[in-house]
Amino acid sequence: MPRPIAVHISTSALRHNLSKVRSTLQQQVAPLQRDTPKIWAVIKANAYGHGIAAAVQGFEQADGLAMLDFAEAVQCRELGWQKPIMLLEGFFSAQDLLLIDQYRLTTVIHSQHQIQDLQKMAVQLQHPVDVMLKLNTGMNRLGFGTEQFALAFAQLQQLQQEGVVGELGKMTHFARADDDPSITYQQLQCFNQYTEGLPGVVSVCNSAGTLTASLQQHLSKHHEQWVRPGVCLYGSSPFAGVPAQELGLQPAQTLTAQIISVRDISAHQGVGYGHSFISPTPMRLGVVACGYADGYPRHAPSGTPVVVNGQRTTLVGRVSMDMLMVDITHLPEAQVGSKVVLWGQNGPTVDEVAQAAGTIGYELLCAVAARVPRIVLES
Repeated sequence: MPRPIAVHISTSALRHNLSKVRSTLQQQVAPLQRDTPKIWAVIKANAYGHGIAAAVQGFEQADGLAMLDFAEAVQCRELGWQKPIMLLEGFFSAQDLLLIDQYRLTTVIHSQHQIQDLQKMAVQLQHPVDVMLKLNTGMNRLGFGTEQFALAFAQLQQLQQEGVVGELGKMTHFARADDDPSITYQQLQCFNQYTEGLPGVVSVCNSAGTLTASLQQHLSKHHEQWVRPGVCLYGSSPFAGVPAQELGLQPAQTLTAQIISVRDISAHQGVGYGHSFISPTPMRLGVVACGYADGYPRHAPSGTPVVVNGQRTTLVGRVSMDMLMVDITHLPEAQVGSKVVLWGQNGPTVDEVAQAAGTIGYELLCAVAARVPRIVLES
């Protein structure tokens, strides 16, 4: 039989989370008497480890999809996705514009060399290219500076008049929407100042921004708004202090394995590599068929939550490449073959495991290894 480990992907949870985000937006804008923002469902990094095909199915009601990778964008088209697709980092060479043209993709433009490439390739393009121009408002990663943005927008408007550019919108990215509203308001004020009077759709909100109701009143009423939720669509909270359940989200990824060996040890025995855990009393341990080569975080310490046979327990000792150990002293029914949920439905949340390991849920969702069988659960 195959090694007893699998990652289960729930398309019904993906649908639920998208619906929850949309209903949250509707509640936010209702008192403002504004249209509900449209949704780019972000599916970068193989849909945060959930698989592009599952994401296309689960997010079928999204208004558009957003990602980085050209191959993933093409896969979406081949799977039948007809609505907009946005490339969040834009294109990397002038020749990429031929793929953008062929597959009717929307591209972010964040630097002058991309505008120059678009000008150079204009005669080879069969269709106008939809563009989102990015303004750096404080993330200091991608985007035009405030002093260069107006000129870049004017250059693209000229290309729009020439039929090279189709729709032309504006966007930015929040650096601290998850933990510091004051910084987010500063970024938004900067964005509004430097895009004032410029036509086109607007996209500024990531997951945390999308779920922060107070931001809506600061967004322009005169432009169509698009949000870009990512991790929340997969059932992970973008806020460190707010569990996903409180946001009405469901886990779409569940990592499970089985106990493959049971061992009784006496007190004061070291467990695993480095003997990082010493048993304080006699203990019963379960050896689980999951390790860091499967994507479980090697740096997860003893005490990290795990669920065995529906009951919570903890990790003990250092995570190995292919195995980890859990405390089943208080679980007499646990034995070889018992089900272990590392995170997800009926287990600890991915955010709980990530917090224990000193990282974020995003990393764990994306890091499940290719060797772990993926089982897509249909609605």
